[in-house]
Amino acid sequence: MLITLVPVAAAMALALTDWDSYNPPHWTGLENFRRLLDDESTKVALVNTLSYAAGHVPLTLAASLGLALLLNRKLAGVAFFRAAAFFPYITSMVAVALVWNMLFNPASGPVNQFLEFLGVDHPPGWTSSTTWAMPAVVVASAWRDMGYYMILFLAGLQAIPKELYEAAEMDGAGAWRRFRSVTLPGLRPVTFLVLILLTVQSFKIFDLVVVMTGGGPGRATRVLSQQIYQKGIVDGEFGYASAISVVLFLLVLVLTLGQFWFNKRRES
Repeated sequence: MLITLVPVAAAMALALTDWDSYNPPHWTGLENFRRLLDDESTKVALVNTLSYAAGHVPLTLAASLGLALLLNRKLAGVAFFRAAAFFPYITSMVAVALVWNMLFNPASGPVNQFLEFLGVDHPPGWTSSTTWAMPAVVVASAWRDMGYYMILFLAGLQAIPKELYEAAEMDGAGAWRRFRSVTLPGLRPVTFLVLILLTVQSFKIFDLVVVMTGGGPGRATRVLSQQIYQKGIVDGEFGYASAISVVLFLLVLVLTLGQFWFNKRRES
């Protein structure tokens, strides 16, 4: 309660005030929320956050599930490969951002050199391009996170009774049919958990964007968490920053409750 609920309640209260942290808060009611409707930079940050989540969630989900399926087999050195896949998740986000910046360097990065080798005449500018900066952030973030969610999927795969696979195989089901009829239904609880965690994490993205692109070029990758930091810590508009954080909180809450409702409806 002290480290979570009290700050949330305080942010909701500050959202109704004008406070610069030096003078006493001044009650403004819903003025900060009315200001949100006319603030173009906050609207851009909201759209960018939704765009990032729309790319990050399915890409990380697919990559982590693919890794789990691949590393759930009896392979030589499988423990090493599992550890290697998980290692990026415990690596410093700053280090991850710097490495991917070098990989995506438009002039000398290995990614564009490989694309040129394949015959692409004008490879993307990645983090220097307003069009490709967000996809670059999504790829870097998915690479870092997929090892953690791979562990969750591995636990789910190993909890599926082997008898179900044997029965399906005896009934003549091929690999794809077994995946659809046994693996996916068996992973439904884990998949639901991963979706919830990924959704919350996607809307909280901050450090990777700050180090990798700084929210640029222009405002191409500025997200809501960065907008909150800019308005609150940099500009000293803590009331307005709190209003943005309340909107972000409500947005994540609505999406999470929607996922719970949809999952419950599927199970009923």
